[in-house]
Amino acid sequence: MPVNCTFRRADLENAEQMQWALADAGTVVCAAGIPYVAKIWERVWPAIMRNLLDACAKSGARFVFADNLYMYGPQTRPLTEDMPLTDYGRKPRVRAEITRLWLEAHASGRVRATAVRASDFYGPDVPTSVLSTMGVARLLAGKPALAPYPPDQPHAFAYVPDFARALVTLIDAPDDAYGEVWHVPNALACSLREALALAARIIGVRPRITVLPPALLSILGVFRKELRELKEMRFQWDRPYLVDATKFSRRFWSDPTPLAEALGATIEFYQRRTRPTST
Repeated sequence: MPVNCTFRRADLENAEQMQWALADAGTVVCAAGIPYVAKIWERVWPAIMRNLLDACAKSGARFVFADNLYMYGPQTRPLTEDMPLTDYGRKPRVRAEITRLWLEAHASGRVRATAVRASDFYGPDVPTSVLSTMGVARLLAGKPALAPYPPDQPHAFAYVPDFARALVTLIDAPDDAYGEVWHVPNALACSLREALALAARIIGVRPRITVLPPALLSILGVFRKELRELKEMRFQWDRPYLVDATKFSRRFWSDPTPLAEALGATIEFYQRRTRPTST
């Protein structure tokens, strides 16, 4: 059990509970996750953001948003913090909407706010990660890794401990770092196939990968809503998807965890989880 921590159970969609939970907070970090369904995002995310910002405004807390990169929409060059917000799709449009909410709260002087953005997460105990659960966990189980999208485009992957480090960096940063967006540094971008091949080499197995064809993904989406929800996000995989973190690196730090080290830690986690316990 961590020391010097207080846990308060509260509903993010309930404004009064948020104000109670954050009444004496110094800095609030939003790392919430909700079901990956567009209609839920459209209803819930704006309400959550408004409640958090209102609570921070009342308590005087600073606000740090653990964000993704959806709000940029389809791009053909590395992503930078100054790209305009998109009106593409449903989930990207929601992320753009809630971005405007915290930017406006900061600009008006209500809340000192910032966002830390990262690409696809991976690492130990990251159940929604293609690289971790569809890749490493399956390779360790003697199965081929599963790629739900084309695996050969260069892609930026964010190691979760690096993301956490970046969040702590902004928690500790002075106020002049707020009111803007920061991209988390990540190791040199590679394709999903290259990352899975490296994972297989570390494990000591053949790099077997099953790639779901787009037509099959569409068919499976009829029966599995999580696959159906991936369709509008295809722009992340059908072209190079790269993240420019120069701004963060110049201000803070520029030594993200190397891919081999991060994959090694991920593999070790899944090995421990599946290893029989002695009695």
